[in-house]
Amino acid sequence: MPGRSLPEWLEYIERIHPKSIELGLERVAKVRDVLGRSSPAARFTVAGTNGKGSTCAMLEAILLAAGYRVGLYTSPHLLRYNERVRVDGVPVSDARLCAAFETVERARGGITLTYFEFGTLAAWEIFAAEALDAVILEVGLGGRLDAVNAFDADCALLTSVDLDHTDYLGDTRERIGYEKAGIFRGGKPAIVSDPDPPRSVLDHAGAVDLWLIGRDFGYWKQGQQWMFWGRGVRRGGLATPALRGDRQLANASAALAALDALRARLPVGMQDIRNGLAQVQLPARFQVLPGRPTIVLDVAHNPQAAGVLAENLAGMGFYPETYGVFGMLRDKDIEGVCRALKDRISAWFAADLSVPRGAGARVLADALASAGAAGDVLCFSNPVEAYAASRKRANENDRIVVFGSFHTVADVMQGIEAARIEIRGARQGS
Repeated sequence: MPGRSLPEWLEYIERIHPKSIELGLERVAKVRDVLGRSSPAARFTVAGTNGKGSTCAMLEAILLAAGYRVGLYTSPHLLRYNERVRVDGVPVSDARLCAAFETVERARGGITLTYFEFGTLAAWEIFAAEALDAVILEVGLGGRLDAVNAFDADCALLTSVDLDHTDYLGDTRERIGYEKAGIFRGGKPAIVSDPDPPRSVLDHAGAVDLWLIGRDFGYWKQGQQWMFWGRGVRRGGLATPALRGDRQLANASAALAALDALRARLPVGMQDIRNGLAQVQLPARFQVLPGRPTIVLDVAHNPQAAGVLAENLAGMGFYPETYGVFGMLRDKDIEGVCRALKDRISAWFAADLSVPRGAGARVLADALASAGAAGDVLCFSNPVEAYAASRKRANENDRIVVFGSFHTVADVMQGIEAARIEIRGARQGS
């Protein structure tokens, strides 16, 4: 075990459990107790079908702007595993991850852990060794039985409840809401920014300090600025967050409500809020790349997220043509995603995804036909080829949207970076 590189560790933890996903806290809790690590840091746990990554990023950015030491655990990653574990805004090193994996490996004994469970325990091992003021944990799947939920939240945030991962969480919003509300803790604040939460979420109101958007906190748009209002507080003249899209105001409001709920432990000032929202970054969430044609990267992979993407595209102004480059996992609602975007895309570049759960391009093409999408549909063996074909077809005033999965966007991002390196090398050589 000692001396393993990070890629070797990742390959190892991917294969030691027979299933990629096995919900339940018993195994994680046992290893957590063997590790015996505790932390005085205030803990935020963030769940939701969509919006949790943005909310985590805004919480982190504001707390860092206020001078606090912050640990952030998110998933999945786009390009490097290290993105999942950040301390003070910086991904931790390969060496630190390897050391934490080795510690978890010794502690688990004969207990099998999934890839995500192993990574969650390693992240906690890293955070507990640091003198952190706050730890932000993003739920991987659901909430109640997710490995992150082995660590009690001082403040829980639920961003949205919609249909996704139905094989594991149930096929109704009520069932999914029940799973996600499992991160709430008795007597602790629970911030809910879904404007229409299912009854299963509200049923937790008797046990927790429930903050509902529209009742306990919210926002008003004021021209190019916005105002946050909460319990006994109003903060006006706020610039829109650096993350694009109208939905980000709800995510920012949830972050501010959570900080208000814990202000006795983590007070933040107005300038900290302004600086944090101005500096926040989160790749591939309606990320618009500089240059022409306009390139939009978005990891939208369920109908709700695709609907938000469609709204954001509509608000960008006029483009003669919009080309959609997409690949998806076969256990997602592919037709629902196609339906949400069919009126915003004029030609489709469908790609195979070469991961175990990946859907073939022909499956995507069939879903487009079922959804009634218009325009050409072209099939490719991977996202990089699909993106290259869209670039050849696009004029400088057109727009290309890459979406459907973290895998799709990551492949295209790597392809773009490889092309940049090649061009740079050619210039230096000439």
